[in-house]
Formats: sequence, structure tokens, C-alpha cells
Amino acid sequence: MLKLDEIKKPIEKELDAFEEKFKTSMQSTVPLLDRITHYIVKRKGKQMRPMFVFFSAGLCGGITESTYRGAALVELLHTATLVHDDVVDNSFERRGFFSVNALWKNKIAVLVGDYLLSKGLQLSVDNQEFDLLKIVSDAVQQMSEGELLQIEKVRRMDISEAIYYEVIRQKTASLIASCCAAGASSAGADKETVGLMSKFGEKIGIAFQIKDDLFDFGLDDVGKPKGIDIKEKKVTLPLIYALNKASKTDKKKIINMVKNHGDDETKIQTIIDFVQQSGGLSYAEEQMFTYQKQAFDILMTFPESEFRNGLENLVRFTTERKK
Repeated sequence: MLKLDEIKKPIEKELDAFEEKFKTSMQSTVPLLDRITHYIVKRKGKQMRPMFVFFSAGLCGGITESTYRGAALVELLHTATLVHDDVVDNSFERRGFFSVNALWKNKIAVLVGDYLLSKGLQLSVDNQEFDLLKIVSDAVQQMSEGELLQIEKVRRMDISEAIYYEVIRQKTASLIASCCAAGASSAGADKETVGLMSKFGEKIGIAFQIKDDLFDFGLDDVGKPKGIDIKEKKVTLPLIYALNKASKTDKKKIINMVKNHGDDETKIQTIIDFVQQSGGLSYAEEQMFTYQKQAFDILMTFPESEFRNGLENLVRFTTERKK
């Protein structure tokens, strides 16, 4: 499988230019804010969201100045949600680094998240990018609703497969859908094409989240701790499938264990073994590849180009990655 550095080669110059523009978009006259935003930029991830924006723009007409603003808008609003999420989850680490709230406490972290949201709004309004603002704002709304839906259902341990898909469609897939739609819109694509690219991104986002869920049960030996989702009492697709296949007695026993494991490693391993032995991992992997195929079916309606090839490789990377 191609590495991410190889996949991004067709848009490498654009991504480098974007990084500089993104840093500029976060600047403030307040020294404390500048220190924090510099810290955030320094520990950036794999650039996958901007890659989806730029490849989608190239596929749908060409990369423009609007594409850079679309990518910056996605990153600003998404980064704001991550900063706020760490406060809500009381999490002190993100991507192996201390979170903003761990270093500067919750009050400052919330204000930084608000600042990033306002910078995204300002960037859009100043450049009259109202279509991009609507695309990304809709995604942020869905992400918030998905998070609240998950919290509500986790309390009741009442998650069907249909509800699981609705949660991940809102929480994860809506963001990747907004990246692809923003890219298409920035290239001047018509509404039908923007909608098609949004659907393409949604399929990828669902497949991506299922892959992430599989890691929790040790599908790949990547040294990542197993059972994190179980510890957080998240009911994911492999577990839902296993519970649906179980007898009433076993189902009740496992649900009680998920609710009351108390971080007991023996209980968590029992839940993992239960899912593995039920065929839950095979089922989830099969569903993941179904969504991958649906994404490819949409992508192949576009003419072949380096941008289509780049998106195809990026989809394969998100669903076939080992970590």
C-alpha cells in the first residue's frame, strides 16, 4: 500500500503553500493566543482533510485561491471542535502530545476553541465564501448532534446498527463529506457535483470509522492499546453484531460487563474475546469494504486524472491502513 507522502505528491506544492496560509489565518495580536495556536500547528496530523479538499477541487475543475480558504476553514472549525472535545472528555493527550486544556486549563481551552471558530467565520465572510461556510457549518452542526446522540444512547446501552451508522455519519463522515464538497465548490462545480462529492466523502468517512473501531479489538497488531472504546463504553459495529448474535443470557452478561467493567483488564479482554469469537470483526470489515466500494463507484464516474488517482489512493489508505 502507498504511503501518505507518496499519495500527496501531485498536490505537494499546494499543501506546503496551504500550511503557510493556515498559520497566517490563526494569527492573533494576543501573545498567549499566538503561543497556543503555534503549539496546535506544530503538532498537526497527517493533512488528510486538506488532501481531500485539494484532490476534490482538482477533480472538479481545478485548484483555486478559494480552495485554500476552503481547506483552512475545514481545519479551523475542526481544530476548534477537537479543542472543545478534549475539555468535554477531560482528555489530557492528543496525538501523543499534551492537549491544550492539559497545558492551559479548561477555561483557556474553551476560549481558544471559540477563537478558532470565529477565525473560520471571519475568513469566510471577509472573502464572501458563503457556500463554503454553509458546507462546513452544516458539518460542525452534525458532529455536535452525533456526539450528543452517542452520549444519550451510551447511557441507555441502546444502540442498534441503524443508530450506530447515524452516529458515525454525523460524528465522522460529515467532516470528510464537507472536505470533498468544499473542494468541489471551490473549483466552481455545480450543485449536483458538489452533492455527489459530499456523498463520496460520507461513504469514505463511514468506512474510515469502521476501520478505527476494528483497531479497538486488535484487528492489526500495531501496538495500539486495545479496548479503549470499551473503556469509554462506546458500542461499536463489531460489538453490536456480536450482541445481536448472542443468546439473551450472554447478551445481558456482556452488556453488564461493558457498563460496569471498572477498567478491569480481565473483563475488557473477555468482551474482546466475545466479539472476536462471534464473527463481529469479519462482519464489520465486510461492511467497511462495502462502503469503500460505494465510494469508488462514485469516484469512477469522473474522468481519469492524477486527482482521481490521488483520491482513489487516499481512500485505500484510510480503509487499508495498519494504524
